[in-house]
Amino acid sequence: MDPCPFVRVLVGNLALKMPSSYSSSSSAPRSTGAGVHPSTTPCHCRIRLDKLPYQLASAPLLPHDADHAAACTGAFAAAFHLSRADLDRATAKPALFGPRRVARLKVAVYAGRRATCGLGNKGRLLGKVVVPLDLKGAETKPVVFHSGWVPISTRRRAGPRKSSSSSSSAAQLNLTVRAEPDPRFVFEFDGEPECSPQVMQVRGAMKQPMFTCKFSCRSASDLRSRSAHSDPGGGALSSLSSATTGARSWLAKLGSDRERRERKGWSVTVHDLSGSPVALASMVTPFVASPGSDRVSRSNPGAWLVLRPGDGTWKPWGRLECWRERSTTTTGGGDCLGYRFELLVPDPTGMGVGVCVAESGVPSSKGGRFGIDLTAAQPFGSPGCSPRGSGDWGGGAQTLQHGAWPFGSFRGFVMSAAVQGEGRCSRPVVEVGVAHVGCAEDAAAFVALAAAVDLSMDACRLFSCKLRRELSASRADMLR
Repeated sequence: MDPCPFVRVLVGNLALKMPSSYSSSSSAPRSTGAGVHPSTTPCHCRIRLDKLPYQLASAPLLPHDADHAAACTGAFAAAFHLSRADLDRATAKPALFGPRRVARLKVAVYAGRRATCGLGNKGRLLGKVVVPLDLKGAETKPVVFHSGWVPISTRRRAGPRKSSSSSSSAAQLNLTVRAEPDPRFVFEFDGEPECSPQVMQVRGAMKQPMFTCKFSCRSASDLRSRSAHSDPGGGALSSLSSATTGARSWLAKLGSDRERRERKGWSVTVHDLSGSPVALASMVTPFVASPGSDRVSRSNPGAWLVLRPGDGTWKPWGRLECWRERSTTTTGGGDCLGYRFELLVPDPTGMGVGVCVAESGVPSSKGGRFGIDLTAAQPFGSPGCSPRGSGDWGGGAQTLQHGAWPFGSFRGFVMSAAVQGEGRCSRPVVEVGVAHVGCAEDAAAFVALAAAVDLSMDACRLFSCKLRRELSASRADMLR
């Protein structure tokens, strides 16, 4: 398997120091004596790379005489992920004569606490910093674009420049900006997961079959079994269902009634090209409407178990819980699919411990991305703070390597999957970090997880809405 080139741009070590002229402002504390703790700082930054969505990060205040070493706290601020197409756009030459363009990282510094929901007053703008990024060689080796203090300018065009006598009288921002290669395997479903599609590996314009998926709905057989046990006449139901279309219609109606109350028994088995099963996602907790409503609530979520083969049996690898969040300002006024994924990490007892590695939401109407990215959980290193270079995560990494790291083998970017909104044709595209794929079975587990997330969008639909026929238990019965 050949990976696709990706680059991630990392920003960290944010810190702010102000001259005495800012001390009289009610929105900034006096910069005399000790610095302000990051949790109480009233300053924050809006960080944006070209036209990608902006990210927010706090900027702790330091004394006006603080040096760069004091600002190297190892605090992560933002991460931007660029595909091959993004890199081509960022380094493209203009149609006519002119220099090759470079990407621009824009940092706007505000005085005032950032809004927790991402809306509302931004605070008072102190100034902006623009860092040019030449990403041409970043897909092959790490590059450090800036590391140190830079005066904050209120001019329309601002950027990092060498310190001068005038810079001491201006507010300054410390930041470290670097880019590093982050190759990933990319897989694309050639159909919706409930239609048992093939899964293709993608590299540029080339696609080749890698896996096949088999969707099944166990609730159909459960329904038939329960109906047979409850029939005092023994084989009456069986004879009717095999002899007449009317019996099939009755069975379909019964299945439809059950589907109005719960959705259960779905599973997706991933096979390699030889037909051997290499991963399985099975719905282990039904998606049931909470009392007095027609939605799956967070207090009673549905759950999937993702399993991998081992020692002649299926072994649990991860657990996914999903529910439907009500509309809030954080979801843009619409409902969203809430999710929580736990990696089952082996422990000395052999039972495995669930460790949460992802918890967020995807808008139900327009869709979004499911992702596992632990970059923010690792200390942010800097060549100015560590002798081990730009690829180092800082001094805290040594502590993490001695057993304190709680996320098993997961580090940095792990995976992401595109999820379409309700009612839309969904063909998930899955990206998996190269470091987390040692064999085809590793990739298959992430493919099964992506299928479970996609199907959860349907499982969490309002129970007043009818499911697609591919997900209907009654249809599965008629196809038997």
